[in-house]
Amino acid sequence: MKRRLVPLVLLGMFVSGCGSEASLSQDVLDRVRAQGVAPDLVYLVDLPGYELAEQSIGGVGEEGFGAFYVSPEGRQVELRVDRGTFGDALCADTPITDADPPTAPVRCERDEAGWYRWGGGRHEYTAVRADHLIWLKGRIGEVDRAALKAAVSGARHATGDGSATPVPPPGPVERGDLPTSGDGAPDNEAGPGG
Repeated sequence: MKRRLVPLVLLGMFVSGCGSEASLSQDVLDRVRAQGVAPDLVYLVDLPGYELAEQSIGGVGEEGFGAFYVSPEGRQVELRVDRGTFGDALCADTPITDADPPTAPVRCERDEAGWYRWGGGRHEYTAVRADHLIWLKGRIGEVDRAALKAAVSGARHATGDGSATPVPPPGPVERGDLPTSGDGAPDNEAGPGG
């Protein structure tokens, strides 16, 4: 059965070593672009047993990208891409999103894919690509480390599938109902007798 990657629109993939790209519908790419997502931060991953959740694709922060992958059993893995840097010194000091408790200690191991981090019932891979970071995260026991590592290693830019003509992001709206002078507020000047 051929898996179809479908877009999402909610809250917010990776560059493959071989340079391959994955496609999303042009409509989805246009929507995330209109939300302010930088085109070079839109990535996709392959995660066996999970499919891209269409309603989850969207912007994160100023220009970052985010999406969720879900399994038929309801498990979730979150993908986020944003600008930034990362390194050994930041690894243990950077909290893991949704850890329980939020102050749970973070443990780190670095390998060829990036930094594997775990704590508070959650784990993730953090990978650096050019000037941006890619995070792939989920609950311990719902997705294993090997699957996260393989997905991060194979992350690639998303491209349009050619299904539509790209639409530029919306600009300021021109209103024709405002007066050419004054602020348009009602005239509440008191007249004779009041």
